[in-house]
Amino acid sequence: MEPLSARGLPRLSWIDTLYSNFNYNTDGYEGDAGEDGKSQDGSETLPFIDESPTMSPQLCAPQGPDGETVSPTPLLAGGDIEKGLEMKRLVLSGFLASEEIYINQLEALLLPMRPLKATATTSQPVLTIQQVETIFYKIQDIFEIHKEFYDALLPSIQQWDEKVTVGHLFQKLASQLGVYKAFVDNYKVALETAEKCSQANSQFQKISENLKVKGPKDSKVCTTTSSMEALLYKPIDRVTRSTLVLHDLLKHTPKDHPDFPLLQDALRISQNFLSSINEEIDPRRTAVTTPKGEARQLVKDGFLVEVSESSRKLRHVFLFTDLLLCAKMKKTAVGRHQQYECKWYIPLADLTFQTLDDSDACPSIQVLPEHEIEEMKIKISVLKNEIQKEKKAPKGQSRVERLRKKMNEQESWLLLHSPTIPFRIHNKHGKSYLFLLSSDYERSEWRESIQKLQKKDLQSCVLSSVELQVLTSSCFKLRTVHNIPVTGNKDDEETPGLYGFLHVIVHSAKGFEQSANLYCTLEVDSFGYFVSKAKTRVFRDTTEPQWNEEFEIELEGSQYLRILCYEKCYDKSMLNKDDNEIVDKIMGKGQVQLDPQTVQSKNWHMDVIEMNGIKVEFSMKFTSRDLSLKRTPSKKQSGVFGVKINVVTKRERSKVPYIVRQCIEEVEKRGIDEVGIYRISGVATDIQALKSAFDTNTKDILVMLSDMDINAIAGTLKLYFRELPEPLLTDRLYPAFMEGIALSDPAAKENCMMHLLRSLPDPNIMTFLTLLEHLKRVAEKEPINKMSLHNLATVFGPTLLRPSESESAKGQHITSASDIWSHDVMAQVQVLLYYLQHPPISYAELKRNTLYFSTDV
Repeated sequence: MEPLSARGLPRLSWIDTLYSNFNYNTDGYEGDAGEDGKSQDGSETLPFIDESPTMSPQLCAPQGPDGETVSPTPLLAGGDIEKGLEMKRLVLSGFLASEEIYINQLEALLLPMRPLKATATTSQPVLTIQQVETIFYKIQDIFEIHKEFYDALLPSIQQWDEKVTVGHLFQKLASQLGVYKAFVDNYKVALETAEKCSQANSQFQKISENLKVKGPKDSKVCTTTSSMEALLYKPIDRVTRSTLVLHDLLKHTPKDHPDFPLLQDALRISQNFLSSINEEIDPRRTAVTTPKGEARQLVKDGFLVEVSESSRKLRHVFLFTDLLLCAKMKKTAVGRHQQYECKWYIPLADLTFQTLDDSDACPSIQVLPEHEIEEMKIKISVLKNEIQKEKKAPKGQSRVERLRKKMNEQESWLLLHSPTIPFRIHNKHGKSYLFLLSSDYERSEWRESIQKLQKKDLQSCVLSSVELQVLTSSCFKLRTVHNIPVTGNKDDEETPGLYGFLHVIVHSAKGFEQSANLYCTLEVDSFGYFVSKAKTRVFRDTTEPQWNEEFEIELEGSQYLRILCYEKCYDKSMLNKDDNEIVDKIMGKGQVQLDPQTVQSKNWHMDVIEMNGIKVEFSMKFTSRDLSLKRTPSKKQSGVFGVKINVVTKRERSKVPYIVRQCIEEVEKRGIDEVGIYRISGVATDIQALKSAFDTNTKDILVMLSDMDINAIAGTLKLYFRELPEPLLTDRLYPAFMEGIALSDPAAKENCMMHLLRSLPDPNIMTFLTLLEHLKRVAEKEPINKMSLHNLATVFGPTLLRPSESESAKGQHITSASDIWSHDVMAQVQVLLYYLQHPPISYAELKRNTLYFSTDV
């Protein structure tokens, strides 16, 4: 026999509380549920269950093809019936636990009602009879309904067997939902009355802020304190609970059980009631009334990084029709109802984007070196692969959870530290707030949404503490973005995105009203945020730019492509103080989903993005990473691409291939100050033209180089190394490089890594040392070009070391596209970084030391 609580409720084991269908929140009981499900004294607590974000009060019920609400399909078959009925008992037990807490909350509200009513007729009333009846309207009725329901349901769970029926109880509970309708209709008036009474009467204020709520009898916590305003919100919050539990009860009830039709009927009544409530008081439209008496709506919300006290904080920002509210999620025990805490708000009537005081210095933004961001991406990718492997292992599930937790921490760190684009807002009192965004796209969206609302006749407002509390509480239900974009918040069934290379041709744009200097940028999502990957040329003084430029964009689990169209600004007076750059005007922006079925066909897929009346035409096709990274030897040995490096140098009678020397020379001449050199994609058609010119040894190649966009030249150099039939650091030495970089003793590592360089063929050594010194010179200009040694190692490491397909196939442990991406990538980057950070290495010095070492590896 299970131990019972004072109300006779079976004590649930901690294992039971992990059952995923417990979705009936017991919020409001401020108990001591710790992170391991124990109270502070070590005893087990009743389950605290989080709320599904889609179920509240705007219920998302399943719908059929005709739009009508349908009941959930039972998940039971054959031998699962017994297990299903046990799950049904667990669902009911969890719901009954939350009912006990809810009844205690209602009792706490009723406790002051009777004495307040009694004093109302005396010579010194705290409140009038009318005020008491307004504030406590229908609370007594709701209490009695749930007390009766609780007392009837309790014996069913105590004497549980497969024949027990509870459907009639839920049917009766659903039929009494009209009382909730009356409560909801009065709710706003009740809150306003309570607020006015608190301001006018200190005695009532003291009562309303210190209501005692009894804890469950088997808990060590006897009572907790809650405010009247918080408790009045409980019935609003509770209104969907029986509907939620009905969904899960039906899942675990056989169709031929007597309960099934009764539960279905109760669900139908509940859903119809909630639909009518949603139509009348849609929570998105009636969070609080604005000063002008209009309904305040939520227009937009999302997670942004705020710079506060010189440190980065993740905030959830809510844009309402008349104000912007910045909130953070309160820390709560596992399974407890999540709540937001307001950090600040600005009425839109008081909000500006201009700096009020030009002497106001922009606070220093701590920006991490990009190599730390890149290294974290690689770590996350490695963890993703480990998780996939562990899922297939017989006993890997326990390790999967540990790896998931670690990966979530790393992804959250990345989201916090990667944004660098400033978005500053100010209020009329001179106070400013600074957010950092990952993309100009988001900055533009937030700014446009706010400016659109500001075109209306807005009035400034000051929210009372109660109004602010109600508004902040409503954020949890109103939010459209429920979770930060980390892998742990996604379903396993969700697409992992595309890994490989997306080829995009930006053709043209139409719809501009007047001539301008126009260009486009391309962004793709990566690790939860968007990254700029390519940029077209500026098409000058036109209303119909014809770019026809092709780009090759590397995808790292990407699901979306964004195109932003800008007007180029050459006016130096338009320097933006926040980011110290001239701000080009966004003319339009849009995004498309990268549907694997559409994109992965071998043919080009033509598409159009419409943006603010502007249409941009583009085409795209996708090559998976395993195909695009194949080192395919060229059939023509007369060219340079896909031809062994010793063949090219012998033919040219040179120590370093001509293509390498010329590209390096051109980059150092006019590209060393270019932001993102070697990272930003060049136009693919330009790269192909240069490739063809080098392969055929065109006489005009020097003229072509001087005229060509510098990113195309950088892209040509990268392509040359990528298409070598074997990596520059050779297939034969690859395993030794992997072992050498892993050595922990500095002297042993130095010895090994220098020995490996000496072991390379002469053309490979000379070419590698030439490239090494060039990349060091590029990194010297990091303050200008934003390319550190770490960034350059990330770009070139895999290109110079990734084994040819025949070698990589020997491993047989590469299982997926993402696996290919992360397999050994970290080590490849570290190998190149080791040499980049090493003091200058001369060919003569290397060869002089050859005498002391064997060249066998």
